[in-house]
Amino acid sequence: MGETAGVRRFRSKDAYARHNGTAPLPVWSSNRARHRLSRTGNRQLNAALHRIALTQARWHPEAKAMIARRVASGDSGREAMRILKRRLSDVVYGALQADEQTSTTQAAA
Repeated sequence: MGETAGVRRFRSKDAYARHNGTAPLPVWSSNRARHRLSRTGNRQLNAALHRIALTQARWHPEAKAMIARRVASGDSGREAMRILKRRLSDVVYGALQADEQTSTTQAAA
């Protein structure tokens, strides 16, 4: 996550997702609106999030349940992984913000 170079650069979790390539891009095929992964953004950061998502999809019960729910509702396996990566991006952004606040508070003390 060192590729982020400071969480203050991003105004929101959505901006961070766009930076790491997990923000969904709308794609229209026939009459069905879908989303796909962005091929832009920081590829190394995206690869790290992908590895985390693969591990969670295999071992974490909540992630496995979420993927099963999405597939049962008609999404493909790739679509379910895209959603998991985006949720993980939001979690990482929150953790980076918490670390930033902790280091700022410790520096002020």
